[in-house]
Amino acid sequence: MTLNEIGVVIIGRNEGKRLLDSLHSILGKVNRIVYVDSGSTDGSVENARRLGIDIVELDMTIPFTAARGRNAGIKRLTGCNPIPEFVQFVDGDCCIVDGWFEVALEKIKSNSDIAVVFGRRKERFPDKTLYNRIVDMEWEKPVGESESCGGDALIRMQALEEVNGYNESLIAGEEPEMCLRMRRKGWKVLSLGHAMTLHDANITRFGQWWKRCVRCGFAYFEGFVMHGASDDRYRKRQVFSVLSWTLCVPIISIGPMFISKGWSLVLMSGYVLLWYRIRKWRLSMKNSSAHASLYAAASILGKFAELQGMLQYLFNRMVRKKSKIIEYK
Repeated sequence: MTLNEIGVVIIGRNEGKRLLDSLHSILGKVNRIVYVDSGSTDGSVENARRLGIDIVELDMTIPFTAARGRNAGIKRLTGCNPIPEFVQFVDGDCCIVDGWFEVALEKIKSNSDIAVVFGRRKERFPDKTLYNRIVDMEWEKPVGESESCGGDALIRMQALEEVNGYNESLIAGEEPEMCLRMRRKGWKVLSLGHAMTLHDANITRFGQWWKRCVRCGFAYFEGFVMHGASDDRYRKRQVFSVLSWTLCVPIISIGPMFISKGWSLVLMSGYVLLWYRIRKWRLSMKNSSAHASLYAAASILGKFAELQGMLQYLFNRMVRKKSKIIEYK
C-alpha cells in the first residue's frame, strides 16, 4: 500500500550503492520521491533515473548546502497535484526502516500542532570502527518533545511553508535552526524513539571524525550569532561549554602554574570529572561500560575540534569570506 500523504525528498552526492539502497527502501511505499543531486560523478543520477525517480540536478556554480538541496526538493513537491501533506527528508546514505512511515504518519496526524516527527537513526555498521560507534550513540535522543531533529525527519508541509523552509546560507545545523523558527510559531517537534533510518557514516580515519566535529562547532557558533541574543538562548549552552573546557580551564590551570608552584594544575582534574559525568549519563541510557567510556572521551576531545570550527566561522566573518560546506567523507 502506498501512502499518498507523504512525499520523500532525498539529497545526495556520489553515494553510489548507498543511494540505491536508500531508494529501494522507499520504492512502493509512497507515491512521490524526489532525488536532489549535487554534482555526482558516480552515476547516481543515471541509477536513480533508471528506477523512475523524479530528479532535480542542482546548479553547482552556486555553492551547495544541504539546506539548498532540501528546499529544491520541497519546491518540486509543491508542483505536484495534489501537494503532499507531509515530507519525509532522507539523506542519500540512509535507508528507511520498514514500518516507519506508518508509525510517523499516525503520530503526526494525531495532533495538528506537531510539525516534525523523527525516530532513531542507527548506524548500519556500528562496530566497523570506533568512530562509527561514537556516531551511532550520538543519534540516540530522548523520546518526547524535542528542540530539533536531524537530517531524517517527517515534516508537515504547512509548517515548512510558514517558515520558508531551510536557511540555505547555513553550511551545517540547518535542521535545528529551522526547528527553532517552527517552535517560535507554536509548532512542536517530537522524537518517537521508533527505528527510522539506517545510516552509513563510513568514518574510518581520525581526520574524518575530527572534521565532522569541526563542522559541528562551526554550526554552533553560527547559530549562536544568529539567535543567541533571543529569549531562546539558542546555542548558548554549547558555545559556553566549548569555550569553558577548551580555553578557560587550560588558561587558569596552566597560566599561573609557576606562581602557584603547580597547584593550579589540579584544576585540570575537571576533565576527569566531566568524563565521569558524561559516562554516567551514557550508562543511564543502557550503553555498555566500554561504549560509555569511549563516548565520554570522544565528547571531551571533540570540544577542541568544535573550538576550531568556531574560530573558523569567526575568521570567515571577520574577513567577509564566504563559508563553504565542510565535508568529512
